[in-house]
Amino acid sequence: MKKLIVPISGMHCISCAQKIESNLKKLNGITNVNVNFATEKATVEFDENLISENEINDAIEQLGYKVIKGISHEAKELVDKEKEEREKEVRNLKSLFIFSLVLSIPIFILSFPEWFNIVVPYQNIVLLILATPIQFFVGYRFYKGAFFALKAKTANMDTLIAIGTSAAYFYSVLVTLTPLFGDHVYFDTSAIIITFVILGKWLEAVTKGKTSEAIKKLVGLQPKTATVIRDGKELQIPIKEVVVGDIVVVKPGQKIPVDGIVVEGFSSVDESMITGESTPVEKKKGDTVIGATINKYGSFKFRATKVGRDTVLSQIIKLVEEAQGSKAPIQRLADKISSYFVPAVILVAIASFSIWYFILEQSFIFSLSIFIAVLIIACPCALGLATPTAIIVGIEKGAENGVLIKSAEALENMYKLTTIVFDKTGTLTKGKPTVTDILEVHKLDKREIIKYAAISEKKSEHPLAEAILNKAKEEKIKIPDPESFEVIPGHGILAKYDGVTILFGNRSLMKKYKIEVREVEKKINALENEGKTVMVLALNKKIVGLIAVTDTLKEFSREAVQKLHEMGKEVIMITGDNKRTANAIAKQLGIDYVLAEVLPEEKEKEIDKLQKKNKFVAMVGDGINDAPALAKADVGITIGSATDIALETGQVVLIKNDLRDVVTAIDLSNYTIKKIKQNLFWAFFYNIAGIPIAAGLLYPFTGFLLNPMIAAVAMALSSVSVVSNSLLMRRYKPPQL
Repeated sequence: MKKLIVPISGMHCISCAQKIESNLKKLNGITNVNVNFATEKATVEFDENLISENEINDAIEQLGYKVIKGISHEAKELVDKEKEEREKEVRNLKSLFIFSLVLSIPIFILSFPEWFNIVVPYQNIVLLILATPIQFFVGYRFYKGAFFALKAKTANMDTLIAIGTSAAYFYSVLVTLTPLFGDHVYFDTSAIIITFVILGKWLEAVTKGKTSEAIKKLVGLQPKTATVIRDGKELQIPIKEVVVGDIVVVKPGQKIPVDGIVVEGFSSVDESMITGESTPVEKKKGDTVIGATINKYGSFKFRATKVGRDTVLSQIIKLVEEAQGSKAPIQRLADKISSYFVPAVILVAIASFSIWYFILEQSFIFSLSIFIAVLIIACPCALGLATPTAIIVGIEKGAENGVLIKSAEALENMYKLTTIVFDKTGTLTKGKPTVTDILEVHKLDKREIIKYAAISEKKSEHPLAEAILNKAKEEKIKIPDPESFEVIPGHGILAKYDGVTILFGNRSLMKKYKIEVREVEKKINALENEGKTVMVLALNKKIVGLIAVTDTLKEFSREAVQKLHEMGKEVIMITGDNKRTANAIAKQLGIDYVLAEVLPEEKEKEIDKLQKKNKFVAMVGDGINDAPALAKADVGITIGSATDIALETGQVVLIKNDLRDVVTAIDLSNYTIKKIKQNLFWAFFYNIAGIPIAAGLLYPFTGFLLNPMIAAVAMALSSVSVVSNSLLMRRYKPPQL
């Protein structure tokens, strides 16, 4: 299965997006389609054995839209090409508006000669000559859009404008060419409506272009050249020529061109553009560096490990772009309404005309004016832009602050969260425990206890194993390989060395092998009450020692928990550790509830139990053994460094490894949903109030009748106002923590 992002130009409203989406879904081999009107992109998942990219592009173009082709999938080229196409569209709309305005001004003057005290011979003929280029040259896009919509057996905004302006124009043509219809023409109505709609489209294109500033900024971060060592010489080459394995030289003040590992030198690096962390990070031999970050002071060399689309920056851009193209559940309401919107508006317009003309016996001109006003004031664009524009900016603000949100659904779901479940090791704690106590139970001394424990843990990747091995190194104890080695998940390790069976783990391991722990129970309890994890060492089924380790809390863990409580969230800790140790750590953090002694495979079940209690749950973990629980949770949040972005399993990635960003993510979700609701309210209110007024609802009571030209202005401004409200989100600042 392959995923393709297709940039599309020529979409005029949400109905266009729905038309493309529904037609692509009918094609054999396509499994999922999402067309986003705001980003002007289609995200298509397909089986490349059944359908090709070219066939998908052709299907879109057959519907009357243009696919932006001739570019690679490299982020910079893609953004540059899209920018070029968008700027071209903005220039085109601006030119059409100016052309239309230049002709509309004399049309308006000639339509009301008494206002300007002028007499023009063959007035209607002159108006026809001036209005025709506007109707068919400037308005060609509306006729084209309406034609392709009709061909696809649907209707869109172009349909409304084409019908409305054509009614005014062709009626005026009949008046001009034959005396049967009176002498009053409405060329000014059709011309000025088209002028204002084009103005609205121009302003909309300009404002929509501003919603994706973060991706442009991210792409702009990448340097154009890199200095590499080849054949013993320093060469400056274009960044796209850097290959994995190249030794790259970075001097003070330079941007790091690609991802890699330091092989020589020392410096501090500003990684704020990627992680949002303002404090420079020290780098020495063996440390990882990220492309596009800035070297501050020292010089160093590093070996390139990731280039091109594999770099962290490219992965972030890809994730942000995919997330912006996804749909939030709240958008389904707008989509569903929009699918019925245009046909309903046409029916309302016909009904309004019929009621005023046939039942209330108003004049044909009066009824026609109402018909046109209803068609023109209705705007599916505002509904279509309300949700995605806010989602776009929300996801970008998250990325700016080191919070990668992988989908619109995740962004929306976070505001609903009632319960936050934290994994302990590596999430609330640093995941780097150290040995604090070694207790002798029988004749074996402390060095021997550490030696046998280290032998059993030598091939383990568990964080506790690292603590044991580090202690053995400190004591300069040589650690031979075990003869056999078996991990017993959630319990410990069974190993054999020199004829001795080694069991090293928790009480459950001892119980599993029927080893009595009563004689050391008090010592274990005392250590656990101090928040330490205690491991029991048994040789040939006889307990010979205890080793206690402790894992320090992550910086800001306590602050994050406190802030979540202030937000009204329940905070739970889940761990495989014993209850005493878990409760001791939970007490330090102020956590509400502890799920202890939970095996890795049982974490998912615990999340399910919480969900069955009608809790909306987020799971926060390190993305390794927490993967099933992260997937089961309503929102999976992974704690991970920027270099591990592509490997993370959660819907949200906290690049800075800072738990306070859980608070930021939830706060950003609340803020985004607030903006979406504002946008949807105004979009719905505008249409609910505007269409009845255009239909003449106020006329019997106040004598007010909405002029179709004013309706065009209102329609144009509705879309611009929704996008502008979303753009205000760029002022968002994370909560003070």
